[in-house]
Parts: sequence; C-alpha cells; structure tokens
Amino acid sequence: MALRRVRSRPKDEEPRLDPAKARQRVFARAAKLLAAKPRSIAELRERLLKGRGATRAVVEEVIERLREYGYLDDAKFAQSYASLRVQQRPVGRQRLQRDLWLKKVDKATADAALDLVFEARPEAELIDRAIEKRIRLRGRPKSREEAKKLFDHLLRQGFAFELVSARVRALSKQDTEEE
Repeated sequence: MALRRVRSRPKDEEPRLDPAKARQRVFARAAKLLAAKPRSIAELRERLLKGRGATRAVVEEVIERLREYGYLDDAKFAQSYASLRVQQRPVGRQRLQRDLWLKKVDKATADAALDLVFEARPEAELIDRAIEKRIRLRGRPKSREEAKKLFDHLLRQGFAFELVSARVRALSKQDTEEE
C-alpha cells in the first residue's frame, strides 16, 4: 500500500476567504479566546494574527468591534488582573509590573492600574502577609543564611529592595532581642 504525500500550501497560496467570512471567523475565534481567559488587546491581536484567514485589517476591525461592545479594555484588564493576583498571593509591585508587561499592557496603563490596586492594599501590608506565610511554612530564620533566603524570596516576589531590607532587618533584630 503506497502512502500519498499531501503537500501543505504556503500561507500566501491558501485560497482566499471572502472578507465577510474571514471577519466572522476571526470574530468567533476572538470570542472563544476571550471566553477562555481575559486578555489584553495586544495579546489578543497577536493570537488572532496566527489564525487562518486573519489579515491585519480584519483583526483590527474585529478588535475595534470588541472594544465598542466593551469586551476589550486594557485598563479594566490590568486592574482586574493585578487585584486578583494580589488577592491570591502577596506579590510586590515590581512583579506585577513585569507580569503586565508580559501580557503586553502598555506601561502607563499598567502603572495606573497598579496605583489603584496598591492604594487599596498597601505593599507594606502585603509584604507582612508574605513574611507571615513564609514563617508559618519554614519557621523563623535562625541563621544569617536563612534570613538571606527569606530576603531573596521576597525580592523574587517583586517587593521593593528597601522595603524587604527594612522588614528582614527588623525581623532579625526581633530575634536577637528575644535571645
């Protein structure tokens, strides 16, 4: 039995869809992607452009329609993403800023959203929660090495260096006073 070879066509050789069908297909894909999880405009644009029959003009048209319907708004997305992350686990501003950058939210929008989130929940309160959780799981740092591990953990969680330094130093000072 001989196997038949199927040649895939390059993207530019694919038969053209009529514009209305292409728009409908891209809109349906956008709705499906947004139903799966909230996305930023740039993130959605990137995903839609990878799909079949998606030209830049059609994708921009669909994105504009989704904005009109209120399904796409980077400011709302950034704020809801940041507030959800802060509720789930204590993370710092730098980490959230990086995460929003990875989600392709522009810096001004991300900063505005983070200002609102950290106004409601100050970073100092979050770092205290992170320290309490770490102590509950691993115990108080007994040596300089363990204090350094806590310090590094808090920095990885995106808390500011000055804040981490002050909190870990205060924690170490408490330990030496108790002894």
